[in-house]
Amino acid sequence: MPYTPILATLAYVLSPDRQSVLMVHRNARPGDQHLGKYNGLGGKLERHEEIVAGLQRELREEAAITALELTLRGTISWPGFGKNGEDWFAFIFLITRFQGQPPATNDEGRLEWVPLNRLLELPLWPGDRFFLPLVFDDDPRPFHGVIPYQDGQPVSWHYSRISS
Repeated sequence: MPYTPILATLAYVLSPDRQSVLMVHRNARPGDQHLGKYNGLGGKLERHEEIVAGLQRELREEAAITALELTLRGTISWPGFGKNGEDWFAFIFLITRFQGQPPATNDEGRLEWVPLNRLLELPLWPGDRFFLPLVFDDDPRPFHGVIPYQDGQPVSWHYSRISS
């Protein structure tokens, strides 16, 4: 059976001093699959949209900002992650410079600058704890990982990095 995941972007926006990351606390919609969790910014790609354009659109919609410097940190495949078991595949970016001023809230919840050293203390999706350290590490090589989910929980984690 062919793998036909939902394609998405996920971005982690650093503060100008690079000590904090902008996160959305998903607390605005009671039926939200992510209710109560903290996430980076991003979302589904539209049918005829390239990846960076989709990321920029999501950043404008969710935080009223435009990325000026961004790095593809990796990709993640999440088989079975969706509310009804859908597969997801995301391009993970680190934003180190941006233009604009994020509002306090958006349609999904409250936007918060979280100190990097407290990021893993937040209520996150369990699988996020596997790859988030790779987003912020000093290894310039992108990571490519897979986190299969079953019943809302990760069942394994594997990633690789390719030397150039």
